[in-house]
Amino acid sequence: MIIIGEKINGAIPSIKQAIADRDAELIKQRTIAQTEAGAHFLDCAPSCAPELEYDAMVWLLDIMQSVSDVPICIDSPNPDLLKRVFEEGLVKKPGMINSVNMEKDGLKCDMLFPLAAGTEWNVVGLTCDNDGIPYESQKKIDIAKRMIDKANHYGVPLKNFHIDPCVMALSTMANAMRDFETCIQGIHDYAPEVKVTGAISNISFDMPARKFVNSNCMAYAIKAGLDSAIMDPCNAEMMGTIYACEALCEMDKSGRKYNRAYRQGKFGQKK
Repeated sequence: MIIIGEKINGAIPSIKQAIADRDAELIKQRTIAQTEAGAHFLDCAPSCAPELEYDAMVWLLDIMQSVSDVPICIDSPNPDLLKRVFEEGLVKKPGMINSVNMEKDGLKCDMLFPLAAGTEWNVVGLTCDNDGIPYESQKKIDIAKRMIDKANHYGVPLKNFHIDPCVMALSTMANAMRDFETCIQGIHDYAPEVKVTGAISNISFDMPARKFVNSNCMAYAIKAGLDSAIMDPCNAEMMGTIYACEALCEMDKSGRKYNRAYRQGKFGQKK
């Protein structure tokens, strides 16, 4: 499982305040904690007003990369900003671009895929188009297919393309888990080398005791073939779920990774 650490995001109140105050110490602490927890990528999402986003992104990148070598996921709804950050070389090593979609007939794909073509950069694609996020699984899969075809056309290595089928909230969509599983399987049927990702915590929005919904969603999704997740790697319960499910699904032969992670204190015991 590829873990994309989600804890540097301006949508989180403490991070929003840290960005406003330029509180470098909090950003360093969150970056180091996610690195030590085993994140494979670190999300960098200012999530602030458009006129402030570039400066905030540059500030965050500088701090995060000063304390961690983990590849950065540059995250913004603004493709012009992502392109600028990429072309200015502000990210020290190949990371992840988040995200593209099929709005305006795939304009973001046309802008950002050429940047990643022939490189080790990863790209995240969201299954939405001019009509927004579909509620029907097959429509999401069809959008994914169109993005995959575009990625292939531009020369983006499909092994580096992560499709996010936009996990829906159980509180508003009773079949949210079945929808997620269907999308995972449908995308893999079309392009096995493409990775499927998701922001797991979306499913528990507006639910009580969210951790139970999240951990069970993760287990079902791994069984269905989930490859990566946008999540908090410092959440020991969720990490334990991942290691246990991978062992149970024979992705981790004889539970070696499970045992090693437990000994390292990544779940099940205090460090």
